[in-house]
Amino acid sequence: MPEAANDLDLLIGVLPTHIRERLEERGPDEPELFEVVLDLGRTPEVRFRGSTGLHELCQQPVSEQDLQHIVARIGEFGDDNRAGIERTLHRISAIRNRTGKVVGVTCRVGRAIYGTIDILRDIVEDTKGILLMGRPGIGKTTMLREMARVSATELGRRVVVVDTSNEIGGDGDIPHPAIGRARRMQVPHVAEQHAIMIEAVENHMPEVIVIDEIGTEAEALAARTIAERGVQLIGTAHGTTLENLLMNPTLADLVGGIQAVTLGDDEARRRGTQKTVLERKAPPTFDVVVEILEMDKLAVHHDVAESVDVLLRGMEPSREIRVRRDDGQVEKRQEEPDERTQRSEVPLQFTQQAIPTVKEEDRVHRIFPYGISRDRVQRAIEELHLPALITKDPKEADMVITLRAHQRRFSNKHRASTDAPVFYVRSNTYSQVYGCLRNAFSRETKSGEEEALAEAKSASLRVLANGEAMELRPQGRHIRKMQHELADEHRLVSRSVGRDPFRRVVIERP
Repeated sequence: MPEAANDLDLLIGVLPTHIRERLEERGPDEPELFEVVLDLGRTPEVRFRGSTGLHELCQQPVSEQDLQHIVARIGEFGDDNRAGIERTLHRISAIRNRTGKVVGVTCRVGRAIYGTIDILRDIVEDTKGILLMGRPGIGKTTMLREMARVSATELGRRVVVVDTSNEIGGDGDIPHPAIGRARRMQVPHVAEQHAIMIEAVENHMPEVIVIDEIGTEAEALAARTIAERGVQLIGTAHGTTLENLLMNPTLADLVGGIQAVTLGDDEARRRGTQKTVLERKAPPTFDVVVEILEMDKLAVHHDVAESVDVLLRGMEPSREIRVRRDDGQVEKRQEEPDERTQRSEVPLQFTQQAIPTVKEEDRVHRIFPYGISRDRVQRAIEELHLPALITKDPKEADMVITLRAHQRRFSNKHRASTDAPVFYVRSNTYSQVYGCLRNAFSRETKSGEEEALAEAKSASLRVLANGEAMELRPQGRHIRKMQHELADEHRLVSRSVGRDPFRRVVIERP
């Protein structure tokens, strides 16, 4: 089983006396300390490992002297407001006021856990790039640190750790024993992490590079450069799942990225999809993605390229679930996606937007747009998978779509030549055309809320893929709020335009 070492007494030793004494009173059977939170004028609080809530430690509020007591006994804060205690893995993060004065600190207990990668050892021994993902605090850095130690000390490889904020190797110039024989390059400023990554490869000829928290486009590009030079890359990135990462425009390149591709008619028919689809842009930087579900439970994507391709076809990729049992043995099983979760070919987890059901399935309907953008009509046809095409001859039309303002003009010019039903829209916008065709072809639709969110999700992914702003259909205030929140989750900008009852959301890149 994994064995932990945390040097807790060194962290407690930098705290003010009344706080230190209260922590030293805790018995060995009490939960393991995870964080101490001190904010000026508030009572001290602590968080225990495995718990999400904060617990009051004592009744005496934190004073300026308490905070200065801590600051004077730790290393210097970097530009990311993080500091540490020399030759330990503890992390002290500062909160400052507008003038730069420290008004709060978060003291997180750092610990080295030996044996954590037994569950992944076979993958580490390979030379494939490994990307770890998981929620904050779940143990990504702890596992990364152990991977560095095993690779350098037990496997005898040349390992360089690119250590931002001394998160992996601890504070001070001498790295913590937890990284074994791995060499460490400290990053003086967070913004320089990508440059140090390249410097490590060019100057020190490593076989393995270990990097924590890849979070910018420059770092993602540096990671690709390293991988293309044949160096094994082991790292972590923001996000909890492969699917999350794929939707992140900054980091999607780590797993190949996405791009919108327009298919020919024959290929679209063969695939059974719309003409514009999303595909992987390039080979992934990392060969294997490990989703850390719990410290002793992982989900492994052994072939990232295949998993991304499956996600972009709107299906769930299979994952290998690994669980460390109480007896230390590792149980492996292949998790196949439930058939009920399979979706038609649409981007990622997004359900198809109001796919219509028509009575005459084999019939192709001809649509005559009068005073309406043909491009918008064609786009709506493709996105709704309608069995329809545009005609220039009203005599061939099975339906006509036009503006209400053109009602009299159309009647005077074409009404006698066609008996096709006429559908009117208020404005020549895509949302109006989309809604009109959807209602015309579909007898049954989803609930308005579900459909609106599905539309927003699909639009968000298209914006990420091709950068073009997407205008959604008009919605009420409540649904628009949910659409704004969904766009924000994808790190996109959204705004409402128009007046009620036709007010709608526009989603675009920042």
